[in-house]
Amino acid sequence: MAVSTPICDFGWKAVDFNLLGVDGKRHRLADVAGPKGTLVVFMCNHCPYVKAVIDRIIRDARDLKALGVGVVGINCNDTVVYPDDSYENMQRWAKEKNFPFPYLIDPSQDVGRTYDAVCTPDFFGFNASLELQYRGRLDESNKDAASPTARRELFEAMSQVAKTGKGPASQIPSMGCSIKWRESGAAAAQ
Repeated sequence: MAVSTPICDFGWKAVDFNLLGVDGKRHRLADVAGPKGTLVVFMCNHCPYVKAVIDRIIRDARDLKALGVGVVGINCNDTVVYPDDSYENMQRWAKEKNFPFPYLIDPSQDVGRTYDAVCTPDFFGFNASLELQYRGRLDESNKDAASPTARRELFEAMSQVAKTGKGPASQIPSMGCSIKWRESGAAAAQ
């Protein structure tokens, strides 16, 4: 079922994390933050919305890095019920696609819950002070990639954040598959 993100809570402060990356190392927010801003992307391997735009996410991550914006991908899905999202499959996909950003697993789902992530992909764009400035979509893509000439909404917004510290007042919510939360009381997959 497709869900949309809530409107941007401007100024909400990014919360630190300490998660295992597909590179075998642990990463904290400070490790991935850029000097001009930080983009936290909740994503996963199996979601058709993410699959449709992964090459655009990779392109934008590379272009944003050049502007001083750090990017990180976080998978907080239940990997027991959705084994396509397992750590091993995350490693395989990140290598296959040559991700230019750390791809982290959130087995407890605590980070996803703290950020109030609702779908994949869910974009959280922060300024240099780690204040939320963007909670919109990548572009007009849905389960299929939009035209190659589609406006690069996320890139434009984060470019503005890098230059001014402020995101656009008007933002269109991201849409995607709902986060696959474990049933309460279920043990975290390690």
